[in-house]
Amino acid sequence: QVQLVESGGGLVQAGGSLRLSCAASRRTFGGHTWVGWFRQAPGKEREFVAVISRSNGVTYYTDSVKGRFTISRDNAESTVYLQMNSLIPEDTAVYYCAASGRGTWSSTLQYEYEYPYWGQGTQVTVSS
Repeated sequence: QVQLVESGGGLVQAGGSLRLSCAASRRTFGGHTWVGWFRQAPGKEREFVAVISRSNGVTYYTDSVKGRFTISRDNAESTVYLQMNSLIPEDTAVYYCAASGRGTWSSTLQYEYEYPYWGQGTQVTVSS
């Protein structure tokens, strides 16, 4: 059974920090090179946040979070993290992790259709 489980969301004031975790089975990460984070705010479409390569650690971020968010993985490659610093109210959303089977980097990895597997989401709320 393929499984992705997010955790670490919560309520913080603007300027604060949170670290999200995405735990996945070896079955998922072993067969999917790229693991991404997306977010969806109320009334808006789901949008790309960041992605990391399991094999070489290459990362890519959407412009609005560059310099504030960091995506990483643990040594066992069983968990992917999203460290979020200097949070602003515009970051408020449900955050999802997802796994892609694409082998090499492509700009299409910022789109939902590249990711067959998704977690249940974790709520992040940033107050002003």
